[in-house]
Amino acid sequence: MRRLFGSVRARATLGATLVVAVALVAAGAAVLLSLRSNLIGEAGTQAERSARAVTSELAAGTPYDKLSGMDGDDGPVQVLDEHGRLVAASEDLERISGTDTDRVKPQPAVKPPGDDDDDDDAGEPLEAGEISGESVFSNGSATIDGDAEDYRFAAVEVETHDRGHLKVYAGSPLAAEHGAVRTALTVMLIGFPLLLAVVAAVTWLVTRRALRPVEGIRREMAAITQSEDLARRVPEPDTHDEIARLASTTNETLAALETSVERQRRFVADASHELRSPIASLRTQLEVAAAHPDLLDLDGAVEDTVRLQRLAADLLLLARLDAGERPGGTRVDLAGLAREAAQGRTGVTVDAEPVEVAGSRGQLGRVLANLLDNAQRHARSAVTVNVRREGDRAVVGVADDGDGVPEDDRERIFERFVRLDAARSRDDGGAGLGLAIARDVAVRHGGTLTAGRGPAGGALFELRLPLV
Repeated sequence: MRRLFGSVRARATLGATLVVAVALVAAGAAVLLSLRSNLIGEAGTQAERSARAVTSELAAGTPYDKLSGMDGDDGPVQVLDEHGRLVAASEDLERISGTDTDRVKPQPAVKPPGDDDDDDDAGEPLEAGEISGESVFSNGSATIDGDAEDYRFAAVEVETHDRGHLKVYAGSPLAAEHGAVRTALTVMLIGFPLLLAVVAAVTWLVTRRALRPVEGIRREMAAITQSEDLARRVPEPDTHDEIARLASTTNETLAALETSVERQRRFVADASHELRSPIASLRTQLEVAAAHPDLLDLDGAVEDTVRLQRLAADLLLLARLDAGERPGGTRVDLAGLAREAAQGRTGVTVDAEPVEVAGSRGQLGRVLANLLDNAQRHARSAVTVNVRREGDRAVVGVADDGDGVPEDDRERIFERFVRLDAARSRDDGGAGLGLAIARDVAVRHGGTLTAGRGPAGGALFELRLPLV
């Protein structure tokens, strides 16, 4: 059963069919009840009309044997006196139920001893010749000349001049009601299953057509997973529904995943390339020293080792940032941090007002150190650090008097392992990770890091962070 309804198409078809089935059953029951009620009401109206015709004749003094409608063609008729005795009945009436008496032959109208002429019925007494305005209805059956049928009976009372209080029962056949209900029920029993089959088939086809793009997306995703080709994209249907948006979002996810994987590949390749040079240089120096101890370049070996240590530290920090490491909520005085980062550096001027931000003191110190290293590397003579507040933001500006950063490269310099033409020397330009690390830290602190043109014509890097 679980496998049978394991698809969305099967569950949708089953759900739609069940809903329509419940609606059809409810509507069918309502139609049958309404039809039966209307037909019974019509039969009751006909019975009441017949009963009042007989009561009119009785009020006019017509003898029992001269009453119209007593032939039984329109239905059974009974006339009862005030004591409940049958005084007149339809011809050929053989059996009856549903009235006050089941007798079919008239009885002698003998007044019991001690009875008076008062009307024993409840309600206001009728005057001579008056017909009651109310009718009482009941269901029963009767057999006339061998034909048994169900009837709707109407009882009407009349006060006669010479025969006292009488009650007339007249019946109207319910054969039409029974026939109509049976016909409607037969039509429903045949039509409802056919209609449900049509609903199920249409739902199955429509759902299959609607889910066809989803199956296409699934197949393409399976092919992408198997081939590991992230450059492929799933087909996008020419509609504006949820499936089209799903395909569009899936392609956006694939594009982001492709960019991330490509970025990681470049990162690994660039990191390997950057590590290879100092390792090769250090190995060469050690091999030369092993063969010729007097030729050992100790300073060069130490310098290569320091480069390796810095590069390893940068790679480790980037790995932690990529893993989603969040900064702490410690209060950090940016003015004091800027003075600490500038301490011992030649040509660096600090102009700072006290501002506090929340974050990691170590990571923010690393940002300022990287910005100052970059500024000193490109400055001619002076580097200026400015710390201020602008609205709800703390701003740290690091400007130099160098050649500046070309406008087209002001975003590219924040990419990893990127060095501009003027800074391609690994000895002087570093590995190209300092600005990338600075921006990643700024973003994870809820801030921004941008490059622009400084007052002296050189580069201006502005770090903006939310105040505490």
